[in-house]
Amino acid sequence: MQAALDSTALMVAKDLNSGTITTSQISTAAQAYFSAMYHDPDATSATVSTTYTANAGTGSTIQINGSGAITTAFMNVVGFPTMNFGTTSTASWGNGRMRVAMALDNTGSMGQSGKIAALRTAASNLVDQLRVIASNPGDVYISVVPFAKDVNVGASNYNQSWIDWTDWDIANGTFGSCSSTSYTSKSTCESHGKIWTPDHTKWTGCVTDRTQPYDTQDTTPAIANVATLFPAEQYSYCKPGTPQLQQIAPLTYDWTSLKTMISAMQPTGNTDQSIGLAWAWQTLKQTAPMNAPAEDPNYTYKKAIILLSDGLNTQNRWTSTVSQIDARQKILCDNIKLQGITIYTIQVDTSSPPDPTSSVLQYCASGADKFYLLYSASQVIGAFNSIGTSLSQLHLSK
Repeated sequence: MQAALDSTALMVAKDLNSGTITTSQISTAAQAYFSAMYHDPDATSATVSTTYTANAGTGSTIQINGSGAITTAFMNVVGFPTMNFGTTSTASWGNGRMRVAMALDNTGSMGQSGKIAALRTAASNLVDQLRVIASNPGDVYISVVPFAKDVNVGASNYNQSWIDWTDWDIANGTFGSCSSTSYTSKSTCESHGKIWTPDHTKWTGCVTDRTQPYDTQDTTPAIANVATLFPAEQYSYCKPGTPQLQQIAPLTYDWTSLKTMISAMQPTGNTDQSIGLAWAWQTLKQTAPMNAPAEDPNYTYKKAIILLSDGLNTQNRWTSTVSQIDARQKILCDNIKLQGITIYTIQVDTSSPPDPTSSVLQYCASGADKFYLLYSASQVIGAFNSIGTSLSQLHLSK
């Protein structure tokens, strides 16, 4: 009976939410669904009753109560010819909010076989699909993280305390000024005992992987521990111009700006799925560096990350060995899932013959039904539509 009631509650709620039935038809629909699914020959007088509560700020609910009786044998001897039983199920919608982060491969190979164009269309369609389920501003937030080997967090953040300048200062010594105007190069300045001050305004906005083990964690950066910071890098593909790795879009419901950014994505650089996934996770956090909007305790929140890539990992901060990059990524995925975040992964393989199925993308998906293996760019739109439908599904609340 419990299984039948659960299915009945979901199906009636879905019919009502989609307009297939009206509120006056709820009881009739519930009885029809229940009767079609519940066939226990030992049960007698099985009935259902329904209670519908319209959305009054905390969501809409349909509660289905079921009851019945069984004829007894042994208990009949002591005066109990029948025994009653019953249970209940409640489906709810509108009382939850959703936050979705898209980590999207913008590497050079995405420029082949129409993949980047399909990705732009699919991601934009998903924005439209999810915004429809938002009854009020803030019901749905979406972030977008284009990634290659690095991610672009925006050059305007050069004065933020969460950036680690150690490697950047060493590699970009020509950018800066001397405490004495007599010297214009770092080496000459320091050789004369003067102080060279790096010019961080010349940074192009990209960061690489955090120092291990923080590359697999969501630890809040702290100045007292440089290893927790995000290392700046003068990645060539973050320079203004074409093609340029687009800057991360933090959680927002400004649908127009999201779609504008998505339409500007260009294929460039090597593949590090881990950094895209790590920053997608960061966008869901309410602390630095992305500072997601505060969550309302009166709502439940569904959080998800969609990771799309068209190939194997090829380069991160430390190595070009695929197995080593994948091993870090698996740890990262485990930690994300421990926080109750659902991960959808998509592998787009247009090569001929096809590449091996990505074991790390399969591993990272929160279930076999959340991993998509595609063999053409044209399938990307359908995959995103399927994910959007999955995210929009009703859920049992009791």
